[in-house]
Amino acid sequence: QVQLVESGGGLVQAGGSLRLSCAASGSTFSINAMGWYRQAPGKQRELVAAFTSGGSTNYADSVKGRFTISRDNAKNTVYLQMNSLKPEDTAVYYCNVEGWWVGGYNIWGQGTQVTVSS
Repeated sequence: QVQLVESGGGLVQAGGSLRLSCAASGSTFSINAMGWYRQAPGKQRELVAAFTSGGSTNYADSVKGRFTISRDNAKNTVYLQMNSLKPEDTAVYYCNVEGWWVGGYNIWGQGTQVTVSS
């Protein structure tokens, strides 16, 4: 299996920036896809940005041009650089991995709070 450790959330003013990190450990060779989701109070969890199994990236329309997902394969870490933050970006951000090991898995990180003040 794979374990995830997230970091980098916090409180920032509108227009500011934050960078989230998600470090994977364990059976990382089996990861097919990895990315970030978020869930605001009273709303469903939604995709923010992710690397697909084919290596391409997907972004939510609401973050295109402001957020950038990147990865360091040597460190098994995925980053989410968030610029020009808006109050509506306030949410708990979750790292997610999907993989094929032991019949397949879909694992969530513990979540990190991002709060953007106006």
